[in-house]
Amino acid sequence: MDAAEPPVATGPSVATGPSAATGRSAATGPSVAAAVRDGIRCMLMRGGTSKGAYFLASDLPSDPAARDDLLLRIMGSPDPRQIDGIGGAHPLTSKVAIVSRSAVEGIDVDYLFLQIGVDAATVGDAQTCGNLLAGIGPFAVERGLVPATGERTTVRIRLLNTGDIATAGFATIDGRPEYDGDAAIDGVPGTASAIELEVGGGADKPLLPTGRASDDIDGHTVTLVDNGMPVVLLRGEEFGVDGSEPPAALEADDALAGRIERVRLGAGPLMGLGDVAGQTVPKMILLSPPRDGGAISTRAFIPARVHTAIGVLMAASVAAALRIPGAVGHDIAGPLTGEETPVEHPSGTFPSRVEVTRDPDGTWRATSFSLRTARKLFDGMVFPRPRR
Repeated sequence: MDAAEPPVATGPSVATGPSAATGRSAATGPSVAAAVRDGIRCMLMRGGTSKGAYFLASDLPSDPAARDDLLLRIMGSPDPRQIDGIGGAHPLTSKVAIVSRSAVEGIDVDYLFLQIGVDAATVGDAQTCGNLLAGIGPFAVERGLVPATGERTTVRIRLLNTGDIATAGFATIDGRPEYDGDAAIDGVPGTASAIELEVGGGADKPLLPTGRASDDIDGHTVTLVDNGMPVVLLRGEEFGVDGSEPPAALEADDALAGRIERVRLGAGPLMGLGDVAGQTVPKMILLSPPRDGGAISTRAFIPARVHTAIGVLMAASVAAALRIPGAVGHDIAGPLTGEETPVEHPSGTFPSRVEVTRDPDGTWRATSFSLRTARKLFDGMVFPRPRR
């Protein structure tokens, strides 16, 4: 792999690029027509409780519009079944990670996350994904961007969507990632090799975007928090939710979804995200008293579907907020002893470890630590459909 790779574009993504049937290529990067004819290198990986397609930036068009158009055809969108692509017909399995060597001192690779719409031709870059983040270090070693260092390898990762910096530590054997192991995470069957993640926002990123532990939106008390993922915390009881509901039942409640969406639209500007009507952030999380011995029960809207578990960075945002007096959930949380905060979700419990501090000026900050697993599912060439 040549050290000089095209930069990854990080601006808003809208799939309006040329059809591959025209044979036109981006200004730089691979020809779209050639990609349709010859395929594109792709690795499908499970990262945490999500699944996505991992690409090198140099294997995709550098023009965002051409890149996004190609990815929609690779994933099979728009189509609720994604039958003509490799997407899994759910937001949790319609994800893309784009990786390149970083030009920043002290950082090994840059990671751009793209959320591919399932039944809509959308490609969103307003958020990152902490689950796919679990696979970035192993993928970087697999592709030769970072050399393995003995039995354990550490990779420093810049999250281009958010500006956060992550450190991933994982096992390597004979210069390759080791995927077999004894670590288990709820929401994934069996066990795999542990991947330790540390994510921090840096000195210029406060934990609470408004600086307040709580705000009022549409008549509801909310906490706006961003510990790697912009999240709005809501009291479940205000929405008739007690934390026992299966995701499908919540998704089927149109009135509930409408109430939550009104709050989400009001939260966007307060969090510095602007108009979020077409975005996948902020995530909306209903909090209820714990039911299974954890710290809190959660139901996460992401935002139209309800998560069958909870995202790594969503859990980190919840765990951090619980430790702030006056934040939504602080008063109903179970005992917060030790470093781990067990966050209950529909598939089990996620043990989120966060370190929360407060500056002399009152600004709250946090760093998250989590244990995830990831696995390479296939590595080869993926063939986009010729046109959408």
